[in-house]
Amino acid sequence: MKVLLEIKDNKAAALLKALKDLSYVKTKTIPDEKAALIKSIKTAVKELALIQQGKLKGISEKELFDGL
Repeated sequence: MKVLLEIKDNKAAALLKALKDLSYVKTKTIPDEKAALIKSIKTAVKELALIQQGKLKGISEKELFDGL
């Protein structure tokens, strides 16, 4: 199982140390840029689900590409 945790910077070192002491847990830190990308993708997926449910209004392809 893989788990993504968001931890305050001032608490991360202690938690990472505790996790690394467990032989059955592998830890890997990711750069802030990658974390931001993951957060952005999660937000986009949630918004897409809301659009599909009709709870949020999306934009048309034309509006999307005109904005570029």
